[in-house]
Amino acid sequence: MSADIAPPPSGPVPYPPELSRALLTDMLRIRRLEEKCAELYGEGKIRGFLHLYIGEEAVATGVIGALQADDAIVATYREHGHALVRGVPATVVMAEMFGKSGGCSRGRGGSMHLFHAPTRFYGGNAIVGGGIPLGVGFALAAKMKKEKRVTACFFGDGAVAEGVFHESMNLAQLWRLPVAFFCENNLYAMGTAVERYESQVDLCVKAAAFGMATIKADGMDVVACHDAARDACAHVREGGGPIFVEFQTYRFRAHSMFDPDLYRDKGEIEQWKTRGPLHTFSARLKAQGQLTEEEFLGFDRDVMREVEDAVAFAEAGSWEPAADLAKDVYTS
Repeated sequence: MSADIAPPPSGPVPYPPELSRALLTDMLRIRRLEEKCAELYGEGKIRGFLHLYIGEEAVATGVIGALQADDAIVATYREHGHALVRGVPATVVMAEMFGKSGGCSRGRGGSMHLFHAPTRFYGGNAIVGGGIPLGVGFALAAKMKKEKRVTACFFGDGAVAEGVFHESMNLAQLWRLPVAFFCENNLYAMGTAVERYESQVDLCVKAAAFGMATIKADGMDVVACHDAARDACAHVREGGGPIFVEFQTYRFRAHSMFDPDLYRDKGEIEQWKTRGPLHTFSARLKAQGQLTEEEFLGFDRDVMREVEDAVAFAEAGSWEPAADLAKDVYTS
């Protein structure tokens, strides 16, 4: 697979400085939050499963930056970055990671079940492909209520092998629902190379089989991600029906903190790191005079303060009282 790795993203960034810096800052926020989560997991402060998004930051940043406030988002268990960029406060994200009652899911969901109704962020779904029919449901509700809302449904390449993917694609296209399916193809699903479990590795072909419009984009380039998402949302909002966007990306870390990552060559990982979305984008901004190294370091300091404040909030938080354990489970 190493021979197929494209050169790093390059060329001018066609955005005003304000948008460029916002995209860079959001990618940096995701990276620093995820790095801190890995550290805290090693200390035993975050428990259970933890799936890191390091390397894939351009997708969540580029897509969510193209959404409107009243659009809905359904994500996967690798959703910490999506929640953060959507506007879920880092404090309640981190508290949820700790399992504290101040978390966005009151500490009951943890890493894989971030939920925040005020920002219309509806999970965090632990089942592979589990969020796809939910996205179809949100889109159906929007259509029935005649709302001009887009439902952004994120999932990985592994979900494309699930039956519910095909059922959802069929219904979405049949009913021309206002949903954008954003596939984050990191090439390995949980731990198997895509060419070893898919007879057709061009995932856009699968959506096109249902008559659905498709876009393929470089998931390591935040410009390509943002442009593709903007076009996809315009297509949906203008009544064009659903759309499938495949972002070809790569995770630098293992599938989860339990994964020994023995299924891919370490040299391949290092090659993909040369395409990393953070350093390539910041280099492009510096090359065209939109960013200096001092400004970048200033952004980084601000982000680290946000992350440290989130950790302090989580550590100071309280556990849910044992008396409340049956709350929202049973009713009389």
